Amino acid sequence: MTATLPTAADDAKTYPGRAAVISWIFFDWAAQPYFTLITTFVFAPYFASFVAPNPASGQALWGFATAAAGLAIALLSPVLGAIADASGRRKPWIAGFGVLLVIGASAMWIGKPGNPDVIPGLLLAYAIASVGVEFATVFNNAMMPTLVPPDRIGRLSGTGWATGYVGGILSLVLVLGFLAANAETGRTLFGFTPLFGLDPATHEGDRITGPLTGIWFIIFVAPMFLFTPDYPARHRLRDALGEGLRELRRSLASLPKQKSIARFLLANMIYTDGLVSLFAFGGIYAAGTFGWDTIRIGTFGIILAIAGTFGGWLGGKLDDALGPKRVITGSLLILLFAIVVILTVNKDSILFVPVAPPVPGGPLFAGAAERAYIVLGCLIGATGAPLQAASRSLLIRLAPKDRIAQYFGLFALTGKVTSFIGPLLIGAITAATASQKAGMAALVVFFVLGLVLLGKVRERSADV
Repeated sequence: MTATLPTAADDAKTYPGRAAVISWIFFDWAAQPYFTLITTFVFAPYFASFVAPNPASGQALWGFATAAAGLAIALLSPVLGAIADASGRRKPWIAGFGVLLVIGASAMWIGKPGNPDVIPGLLLAYAIASVGVEFATVFNNAMMPTLVPPDRIGRLSGTGWATGYVGGILSLVLVLGFLAANAETGRTLFGFTPLFGLDPATHEGDRITGPLTGIWFIIFVAPMFLFTPDYPARHRLRDALGEGLRELRRSLASLPKQKSIARFLLANMIYTDGLVSLFAFGGIYAAGTFGWDTIRIGTFGIILAIAGTFGGWLGGKLDDALGPKRVITGSLLILLFAIVVILTVNKDSILFVPVAPPVPGGPLFAGAAERAYIVLGCLIGATGAPLQAASRSLLIRLAPKDRIAQYFGLFALTGKVTSFIGPLLIGAITAATASQKAGMAALVVFFVLGLVLLGKVRERSADV
C-alpha cells in the first residue's frame, strides 16, 4: 500500500489501497457509540430521569452543558484546522483529542442516581468528551480528499456514516442485551442478568456506557492509525502556528468574495444546530413524554440506527448521482416534516386525535402514539445520516484543496459557533415553561432557515 499525497502544487495524485480506505471508515465506527450511547439513547435520558431532580430540569442542565462544549469547539476548531493544514499532519491531532474523549467518557461512571453532588463533575466530563470527539472528527474529515477521487467522495462519506450507524447499533445491542437491566426485573432485554455483576438498582448498566465508549474508541480507531496514510509533515508546530493563523485570517477575509462557500457555511451553521439538538434531546424527550426506560429508549435507538445505516448508504449513492446539495435539501424537508408532526404526538394523541395510551407493563411500543413516534424517528434517522455525509461532501467540492483542514475547521466552526444556541434555547424555554414540547418546538426555525439559505448555494466541482 503506497500513496502519493496531494500538496498545493501537485494535482497529479494516486490514492491508497482498499485497506487504507476501510481503516479510515472505521473512525466513524469507533466514534459513533459516543453519540449513540452517551448523547442520545442511554446516558442522556438516564441523566434526565435518574440523576437530575426531574426530566425537565435534566433536559435544561444537559442543554447548558452541551452549549458550553459547543462554544469551546466553535472558538477553537478553525484555528486548530488552520494549524493542522500548515503542519501537514492529521493523526497526532486525532490522537490527542481522542485521549480527551476517552478520559471524559470514562469519567461518566461517577453519575450515580439520586446524587446531586455528582452533577457538576458529570457535566464537566461530558463537555470534555464532547470537545474531544468533535475535534478528532474535524481532522478525520480532513483526510478524505487523500483517499478517493473527487467523484467518489460522496460514496466514501455516506459509507462512513452508514458504517458508524452499524457500530452504534452493535454498541446498543451490547448494552441493552448484556449490560443494562430493568431495575424491577433485574434482567436485560435478552433476559440475562447483567455481565460483570452490574447492579440494576444503581443503574450501573447505564453508567458503564461511558467507559465502554472509551474502550470501543481505542480498539476501533487503531486501524486508521496503522493503515491509513497521513499528510506528510511540512512545518514544525511552532512555525505551523504562525503560518496557520495567517492563512486563517486570509481565508476569513476572502469569504465575502466566495459567496457559495459563505452561504453554505451559514446554512450549515443553522441546520446543523437544529440536527444536533434534535439528536441530543430526542431520547430525553421520549423519556419525558412516554416514560420510557433505558431498554425502551435503547431499542428505539437500535431501530433508528438501522434506518440511519440504510439512509447513509443510499444517501452516498444519491450524492454521487445527484450532487450533495440535492441530498441535503431533501433531507431537510423530511426532517422538517418529522419534527412538526412529533410536536403533535402525546402519550394519548397523534395529530391532536385521541388514541389509546400504552398499557402499563405491556409489551414494547404497544401504544399507537409510541409507534407513531418510532416511525417519525426512523425518518429522522434515515435522513440525518445523508444530511451530515452530504454536507462534508459538499464542502470538499467547494473548498480550496490545499486548505481542506482549515475549511473543515470553519465547517466545524459553523456547525458549532451557534450550536450552544440550540441546546441553550431548548434548555431556557424548557426551564421557563416546564414543558419539553415547548423547548423542542424551537427546532422548526433552524431547519426552515437552513433550507432557505441552502437554496442560494451554487454547487461546483472540487477541482474548480
